[in-house]
Amino acid sequence: MSITKSRLPQFLRFATNPSLSQKLMLIGLAITLSFILLAFLAPVLQGWGWLQDPTDSLINPIHEVPSAKYWFGTSRQGYDVFSRTIFGAQAALQVVLLATTLSMAIGVPLGMVSGYVGGKLDKVLLFLMDSIYTLPGLLLSVTLAFVVGRGILNAAIAISIAYVPQYYRVVRNHTVSVKTELFIEAAQAMGANTWQVLRKYLFFNVIQSVPVLFTLNAADAILVLGGLGFLGLGLPEETPEWGHDLKQALDALPTGIWWTALFPGLAMALMVVGLSLLGEGLNEFINPRLRK
Repeated sequence: MSITKSRLPQFLRFATNPSLSQKLMLIGLAITLSFILLAFLAPVLQGWGWLQDPTDSLINPIHEVPSAKYWFGTSRQGYDVFSRTIFGAQAALQVVLLATTLSMAIGVPLGMVSGYVGGKLDKVLLFLMDSIYTLPGLLLSVTLAFVVGRGILNAAIAISIAYVPQYYRVVRNHTVSVKTELFIEAAQAMGANTWQVLRKYLFFNVIQSVPVLFTLNAADAILVLGGLGFLGLGLPEETPEWGHDLKQALDALPTGIWWTALFPGLAMALMVVGLSLLGEGLNEFINPRLRK
């Protein structure tokens, strides 16, 4: 109840007189929601005939410049760049949502248990997570992608492992600081077991930074997915994906076919910027001290 009351004046100030960073957060939210809406409506628009099938090429494949018929032009393979860009957002959101959810589902419980139980379990998990954290995220994802293969779920698994230590470290540090509070000791004195303490008293007090981490990891995961697609390790080749399309566009750039690289690259950059702005704004909203 006290948390809700303390957030209310902050929310009213945000609604009536948002700061510059809060305005940027709203811009990030608008960009993110736009991509989500486009990804959700892509099959509907295709069914209405407003979008070409992104996996079908023209009868006589030849690159078309952007025009009223082909808004983003066509590639050398005859694919409609606009359609592949829109459906690429759908693939990116599916993989990113799965990857960040998997890493959060693993890292948060491990962090809570490790921080609360302590002892040898805490030391072993700390060593394991620190070992994973020292590896470059893209390199780790590329290595795992070789093992698990292509596909939406496989790409999400390959990407998610790199983010587990981040959730673990944040939640574990919060748990270590919160478990010494009086309300935790009171719950223990009343006979609450470890599971009850973790579920009823610790969980909602240690996950305040998780939404921020979720959005920032989602932004990074888009770049990692693009890297996997560029290397030919992400999704199947026929699946519209921004990184794969950028790889295909490399050969076309020297011949002046610039639009096949511009629009997928711009879409990827915009989505990363939107999620990053949203994450930074959430971080400031949750931690008011950052404004100073």
